[in-house]
Amino acid sequence: MQEFLFQASIYLMAAVIAVPLAARLGLGSVLGYLMAGIVIGPILGLIGQDNQDVQHFAEFGVVMMLFIIGLELEPRTLWDMRNRLIGLGGLQITLTTLAVMAGAMALGFYWSVALAIGMTVALSSTAIVLQTLSEKGLVQTVGGRATFSVLLTQDIAVIPMLAVLPLLAIPSAPQLSPQGNVMRSSELENAGDAHHQAMSLVEGLPGWGVTLVTLGVVAAIILAGIYLTRPIFAFIHHARLREMYTALALLIVLGIAFLMQMVGLSPALGAFLAGVVLANSEFRHELESDIEPFKGLLLGLFFITVGAGINFRVLWTAPLTLIGLTLGLILVKGVILYGLGRVFKLKGRDQWLFTLGLAQAGEFGFVLLSFSVQQSVLPRDLADRLLLIVALSMLITPLLFIIYEWLSRHMADEHPTRSADEIDETGPVIIAGIGRFGQIVNRLVQSSGYKTVVLDHDMETIQLMRKFGFKGFFGDPTRPELLHAAGLAQARVLVAGLDDPTATNQLVAYARRERPDLHIVARAHDRNHVFELYQAGANDIVREMFDSSLRAGRYVLEQVGLTEYEAAEAERLFYRHDRESVRELAKLWRKDIPASQNEAYVARARELEKDLEAALSQLEVARDSARDEGHDA
Repeated sequence: MQEFLFQASIYLMAAVIAVPLAARLGLGSVLGYLMAGIVIGPILGLIGQDNQDVQHFAEFGVVMMLFIIGLELEPRTLWDMRNRLIGLGGLQITLTTLAVMAGAMALGFYWSVALAIGMTVALSSTAIVLQTLSEKGLVQTVGGRATFSVLLTQDIAVIPMLAVLPLLAIPSAPQLSPQGNVMRSSELENAGDAHHQAMSLVEGLPGWGVTLVTLGVVAAIILAGIYLTRPIFAFIHHARLREMYTALALLIVLGIAFLMQMVGLSPALGAFLAGVVLANSEFRHELESDIEPFKGLLLGLFFITVGAGINFRVLWTAPLTLIGLTLGLILVKGVILYGLGRVFKLKGRDQWLFTLGLAQAGEFGFVLLSFSVQQSVLPRDLADRLLLIVALSMLITPLLFIIYEWLSRHMADEHPTRSADEIDETGPVIIAGIGRFGQIVNRLVQSSGYKTVVLDHDMETIQLMRKFGFKGFFGDPTRPELLHAAGLAQARVLVAGLDDPTATNQLVAYARRERPDLHIVARAHDRNHVFELYQAGANDIVREMFDSSLRAGRYVLEQVGLTEYEAAEAERLFYRHDRESVRELAKLWRKDIPASQNEAYVARARELEKDLEAALSQLEVARDSARDEGHDA
């Protein structure tokens, strides 16, 4: 027991220290877990080489990850993305696998071993790449979407790869123990006895019987996901215990994994299949939220065991060779990705993001390597070298993104900026920015019979407006010549509805200088932005969430006991008080000092909050008095 607690403390302490540090350095959580394993394993020797029990436990993280991936892949979504998934993603996996396989065979490896190597390194790091794209705001770019399509295809491809790998085992190859050593005949007999003692649904069946039982189990999983999930969740719901939902989610994953093992298939395959079946279920988000913490922790534990199991003695025996093979792998994948990018018409920054972002090997390579050793497809010494190559390529990934950023800064934009439209209309109302805010304003004003002139710098938004019969002009609303062409000199109202707070401030300040008599209605991001717009000269300032939040608060008051009239009165009182408070606080607000450090601002804000409480208390007293009079009458 003490040994278990010590090992658990070491794993958790390493994760708690290394992962946040790696995240702050921009390396990502996967690399943090790997480094944690390297430190507590090969470097400090705090855990032994024989950590098979921990690895088996941690492999459930991979099973849970594939279950969640399945939950996120609705069949309709997969069908809509079929061209990129099959074309771009499928070609990347196929070409990379064949290229690496050819290179491995040229080095003297048997074809089945070479194919296993090719499949292992064809996959990229979903965890690192998606996190980096999200952090750098590149997910919605053309290159980011193409990268995501390939990563999604790779995640799906893991399933057939896990199914194919056992077929590549060489019957005459020496059997390996869990520690990777060649097993003696007596050990093989003991292992066989243990296997016979294990529960199996296909033991001793003929080939056609194994096939029928396997298909039956898969069909049972699909049918149970479709027809049994709803009544089971309804039964659990009556218990009114939150932990029962978590227990059910774990039961689904572990039960399916157990069934798949009983018929000799990969537990990950069953978990993925169940996830896809449940992707359209109303319980999808409930299952995902229940499994996510266990998945993250167990998957992190899996990566730690991988890092701890890296044999650096192998690296020191041939450092130049292994580093050279790692760079060669990145080069081969990069060339294939660059060629596919050209075929699928990616250009400029998008092509380099696609090429450099996917050039590494990925975390699923660890899964395939571990599985390949267990199935006697790869010998342990070769798997150790491949493990190092995969890990080194992932460690190089941040450098690849640095190279992309450097290229992006020094690259001319291949998409020339579209010139602004010629504005040939004027009107009493100018609306600058036609996003969610501006659209509602524009529809209301036009429906009331008043003409508007709409400006926006997003061409797609303008084109979408035109499809629905609304005219708009493409151009940057902060450019003075465009504002004057839109009739700034004669307009009665300017609506500043831009998404960018800085651009909104600039627009309001310029319009106020040009037209002191112009009425300006501005969209504010938050309270600080309200103060900035107040100082810039806006007349009416609308916070994005303020009015909707007031309405939500009114609904709450109606549900806790107030009448519609009483809730509306409380809403109106709060609204008036807040507007007066903002005007007063705007005089004390300073942009160069955080509000929490502005003593005059804080003191006045607290006074105004007490005034609000007093006003609402008076309203409550008046309400209670009116009710008492009604009862007396």
